[in-house]
Amino acid sequence: MARVIETVLRGVQAPRRRTLNALAAVLAAALLAANSVAAADAPPAAPAPPAEAPPAAAVPPGEPGAKAALETSPRHHEWEDVALPGAAGKLSLFVAYPERKEKAPVVLVIHEIYGLTDWIRAVADRLAADGFIAVAPDMLTGRGPGGGGTEKFASRDDVVRAVRELSPAQVATALDAAGAYGRALPAASGKLATLGFCWGGAQSFSYAAARPALDAAVVYYGTSPDPAALAGLGAPVLGLYGEDDARVNATVGPAEAKAKELGKTFVTVTYPGAGHGFLRAQDGRDGANLAASRKAWPATIEFLRQRLE
Repeated sequence: MARVIETVLRGVQAPRRRTLNALAAVLAAALLAANSVAAADAPPAAPAPPAEAPPAAAVPPGEPGAKAALETSPRHHEWEDVALPGAAGKLSLFVAYPERKEKAPVVLVIHEIYGLTDWIRAVADRLAADGFIAVAPDMLTGRGPGGGGTEKFASRDDVVRAVRELSPAQVATALDAAGAYGRALPAASGKLATLGFCWGGAQSFSYAAARPALDAAVVYYGTSPDPAALAGLGAPVLGLYGEDDARVNATVGPAEAKAKELGKTFVTVTYPGAGHGFLRAQDGRDGANLAASRKAWPATIEFLRQRLE
């Protein structure tokens, strides 16, 4: 319609053109009003569908699902033996590799007082899924019946007794050997952290205090070392605890205070209602352990990526 009006305007005298200009303005206003009415009468547009919520971060399986997780994992696993200094023998390692193009940091996974179980191996596999080379040493290598490791003990109670007999020096020697192996892997970036659970959590913290060159340490519900030992702490430490675990939590406050006094990094999180061993026993504590696991594991991965990548 605008083109028709323009054609007419070209063929008339100026006075008449002004009149027609006014007429054109009236017609344009009428058309605009008609369009507005039509838009008002039209049914409202359907709302856009809500964005899908991001999937919950994957966490390691609880103990009942560990064996199945290992059997269905697409990641490369292997067993390696490394020599210990002197006549101390050898150390068996379970190693899980990530699927990534770049070289990866190494995380030493220190088992609970129950030894190197399928569950600890499943945790190592989950770490590999999150982009890390996971190395899980069997601290009972050679100490089981017939010179075997954790798998050769007749009962869990026997494993617990054997783990309790390990000296701090023996633990440090084994972790040194596992760390040296991991750092020397062709696919490794050279960065190294420890991550431990229960007894292994305590060892993770103590090892970090004794090895300032360590890049990071994560403690799951493990007791803290004597505050005086924190003078040697070089690595940042993340501690993750269940609220209903007074035995362990009683050691956290003094370590926090000393770390703050010394200018060391010790970040702690305590999860309401969760008990000791919440990541392994995810079906316990009326859902509190599972809720804690779903928060603690993403916090672990974020912490390790910040410190190691």
